Amino acid sequence: MARIHVIGGTGESLDIPAVRKIGPRDLADALASGIDDFAAMPSHAVFLCLIYPIVGFFLGGLTLGYNVLPLFFPLAAGFALIGPVAAVGLYELSRRRERGLDAHWTHAFDVLRSPSLSAIVALGCVLMGFFLAWLASAQALYESLFGVMPPSSFGQFVRDVFTTPAGHSLMLWGNLIGFLFAVCVLTISAVSFPLLIDREVGAASAVATSVRVVMTNPTTMALWGLIVAALLVIGSLPAFIGLAAVMPVLGHATWHLYRKAVV
Repeated sequence: MARIHVIGGTGESLDIPAVRKIGPRDLADALASGIDDFAAMPSHAVFLCLIYPIVGFFLGGLTLGYNVLPLFFPLAAGFALIGPVAAVGLYELSRRRERGLDAHWTHAFDVLRSPSLSAIVALGCVLMGFFLAWLASAQALYESLFGVMPPSSFGQFVRDVFTTPAGHSLMLWGNLIGFLFAVCVLTISAVSFPLLIDREVGAASAVATSVRVVMTNPTTMALWGLIVAALLVIGSLPAFIGLAAVMPVLGHATWHLYRKAVV
């Protein structure tokens, strides 16, 4: 029996491309190419439209009683979990520019006509599930240590986190749980979305290829994960505004990383 197209693609068996061994130099080249793509096709305005609703949610929560303060760091860190699906349009632009095609920003929406759109949506839902599970886990951890009542002020929240044993436990276990989520998402999405943009394969093939890339290059991909995390933290510090540049650069760079890692 043929597999469901969204999972297995068009064939009876999974089409898993061969992968290459890559190193830190390839990561540097991918980042440089990502910066070059962003300079040629600036898309910061689009990401501002995605970022500011989240900022508004956070600020609105502050106004209503600081009830979302415990989610400040999880929301910022969560960009690493949903970033791959948010950047699918950037992969298409990088693909077109690489092939010498018109790369106007409107072509980012060509993804909506992709033969792999159903697989992209399915995998995007998986990442959104990880994101929501991460937020729920962070909230549950906070409530297990501090109770269900929100902090009375921003100052109290900061003091509780940095000067109390419960706060130290929150940072330790929160970062550990977040690390596990990040490893899972990196493993299944490192190159899966660019592959779906580039070829008509199913979600299972894309995830299997991404896992193979990570298993073939564990040290290099761990370094890539650290680079992504560091840049997202830097971009998040000035009220998330820096993410308007960081996320497009990382999106374009991910396309070039895919091109280096997958035959």
